[in-house]
Amino acid sequence: MLKGIPASPGIAIGKAFLFDTRQLVATERDIKQDAVPSEIIRFEEALIKTRSEILAIQKKISREMSAQHGEIFNAHLLVLEDRMLIEEVIEGLKKERKCVEYIFSKVIGKYINVFSKMNDEYLKERTSDIEDVGKRILKNLIGVQEKTLSDLKEQVIVVAYDISPSDTADMHKKNVMGFVTDIGGRTSHTAIMAKSLEIPAVVGLEKATTKIRPGDILIVDGTDGIVIVGPDKVILKKYEAKQQKLVKFEKTLLDFKDTPAVTIDGHKVEVSANIELPDDVGSVISHGAEGIGLYRTEFLYMNRNNSPDEEEQFEAYKKVAVKLAGSPVIIRTLDIGGDKFLSQLKVPHEMNPFMGWRAIRFCLARPEVFKVQLRAILRASVFGNIKIMFPMISGLGELKQAIKVLEEAKEDMRNKSINFNQDIEVGAMIEIPSAALTCDLLAKEVDFFSIGTNDLIQYSLAVDRANEKIAYLYKPTHPAVLRLIKNIIDSGHKENIWVGMCGEMAAEPGFVLILLGLGLDEFSMSPVVIPEVKYVISNVRFEDARKAAEKALSLPTGEEVEAFTNKRLNELIPWLKKTKKSA
Repeated sequence: MLKGIPASPGIAIGKAFLFDTRQLVATERDIKQDAVPSEIIRFEEALIKTRSEILAIQKKISREMSAQHGEIFNAHLLVLEDRMLIEEVIEGLKKERKCVEYIFSKVIGKYINVFSKMNDEYLKERTSDIEDVGKRILKNLIGVQEKTLSDLKEQVIVVAYDISPSDTADMHKKNVMGFVTDIGGRTSHTAIMAKSLEIPAVVGLEKATTKIRPGDILIVDGTDGIVIVGPDKVILKKYEAKQQKLVKFEKTLLDFKDTPAVTIDGHKVEVSANIELPDDVGSVISHGAEGIGLYRTEFLYMNRNNSPDEEEQFEAYKKVAVKLAGSPVIIRTLDIGGDKFLSQLKVPHEMNPFMGWRAIRFCLARPEVFKVQLRAILRASVFGNIKIMFPMISGLGELKQAIKVLEEAKEDMRNKSINFNQDIEVGAMIEIPSAALTCDLLAKEVDFFSIGTNDLIQYSLAVDRANEKIAYLYKPTHPAVLRLIKNIIDSGHKENIWVGMCGEMAAEPGFVLILLGLGLDEFSMSPVVIPEVKYVISNVRFEDARKAAEKALSLPTGEEVEAFTNKRLNELIPWLKKTKKSA
């Protein structure tokens, strides 16, 4: 039995599929003098195989997109034919008498280092080509089979060190029964995606990939954060029964999906959904969301060699707006960086990516990319109730810059006589402490706030939300976090704007009680959680929630706040805990 962090509720029982996306490492291994010729042959065969792979990709891209796009791979082919690189590897083999993958790894590393430091921008940009070709050659030398989650042919439980956003975006839900990862926390990207896809997940297991073998039968209990490897018949029977009870509990909650989010004493709030792709709208509607509080548009950019053009983005945003038939759709502008890297936009790898060149910082530095998205959103705005939201705003100057680029995009549209909603609402995500502390100034410039608690908590408490070793420090109930949230809500209301929340905190029943009492106007979350949150809101009095929030703000530690919150929720809605416990 392995104990980790519960990330997405439910129970999955199935075969393990080990998915390792970590960087390939060439082990240093001595070879004898008479083995050098065979190592050279291995190197030549790897070059031939890599060339064949790149030509196949080039052909596919040229056929499906254009010959111009296919020409991108010419640079990759040139790297393969570089005689200096090839001769340096062969010379290294003869002199050092180490295995060819180790020698190649050293040589290609030197080339990458040299090119990355060049002043010439064109040559500097070739670094990514060298890196890509280098990884392909090394993969072929070591004999690693490249696997993607889109290739799955049977139902499995994915076991990985970590799963990147691009990996999850490439996944077919029907064949993934659950996630198990070595690293990560409750609000790591893997956890959020698992909840969005409605599949059980346990993260932060530390050594799952070393203790689980391909094909092992696993039980993944995403509710309690437990993974059982190779269960016997008795344990299997026990968890199969628990699985059925959980399904029954979820079906019971689903009966409340169309319940209005109105407290017993008549206080109304909105309950919305977070989505990644247009295809998620079906789940939004079936779980009773009143709109979309967060549309993460960066997923349109993933797993491709080019960025989506204006027309493709327009069609994606329009599709969502039309399906929601007038309900609010908040589109967050491109939020890359952090744990979301897009190679085609050449965002550099950084020492501390969560505090680096990401989100609005990237968009303001690359207005040609930013304006394409803004024009697409504006064009789609005539087909529904679309709103625009800027992520990772750190202060007033940055917000005004973003609004200025939006106004320029609007002017482009007017000059071309293209229709758009002239009064489109604009909001800011409050997820950086500096924004939370100056939100009285920001509130004068926008129509709404949405609190991104995943990052706000991470930055406020100096806790990496994907680091399982310090997951115990990641506390939404920390007094500092509660005070920041109260300040954001109060500042927004003072300027007569509404305040929502799209972080995972908005999906926890106990926290919902406190957030409701603090005056939050909108709760946005993974669609699967909506019925339970609606049930909580419709079964409490706003006055009771207000008093609970007041008490929570007076407590000195996050542990005390959490204990009080759970106790008070159980007193107000005993059915919820009782029914959950029986499941």
